[in-house]
Amino acid sequence: MQPAPYQRVAAEIRRRIISGEWPPGRQLPSQAALASDLGVTIAEARRGMAVLRQAGLLEGRPRTRLFVAHPPAVRTLLDPGGEWPHPRGEGATGSCRADVDLAGRLSVPIRAVLRWHRAECLDPDLRPSHLVTTWWTSTRPTEWARMEAEVVLHHLTAEEGEHLGLPTGMAAWLIQRTRYSSTGRPVETADMVLPADRWRVRLR
Repeated sequence: MQPAPYQRVAAEIRRRIISGEWPPGRQLPSQAALASDLGVTIAEARRGMAVLRQAGLLEGRPRTRLFVAHPPAVRTLLDPGGEWPHPRGEGATGSCRADVDLAGRLSVPIRAVLRWHRAECLDPDLRPSHLVTTWWTSTRPTEWARMEAEVVLHHLTAEEGEHLGLPTGMAAWLIQRTRYSSTGRPVETADMVLPADRWRVRLR
């Protein structure tokens, strides 16, 4: 039985990666260019690329650009409250209503108005490292007395995967971090999402 066209696309891309013809970090041709090169439709090229992205051989955002993935460098997070020393990508800020979880974490009524900010933290080579989304009430605090954090296993949502250039459902660490004032009042809470294939977490 002949392999399906998308399987032939995936096999050819894999061959070029393994042979070194397409080294880590190389940007793949567009879907249209790859389809023309391999004699398949754009939909079949897209599906073959999606298979390898799901397998971790490709990374990036499917509708913009894909790259041959670098072998992940595994680091250990010790301080979830520390400043990220490397560049940040596109951020976003907005407002929302507190759901049950955020209301409990910030000790505010459900549907209270919160401000939020999402930061895309990048590695030194400007590849996405992890995401941090922070919520607070009126004015973002600049000082706090103590911090609490807990970590749970998480699977990337479609939105998180889009920002990190990784497939939806990939295993990640979710660190929920809350900062408190000297009077014990929570002043800020955050979710840190770190892909599990490149991060270990050891909270002190």
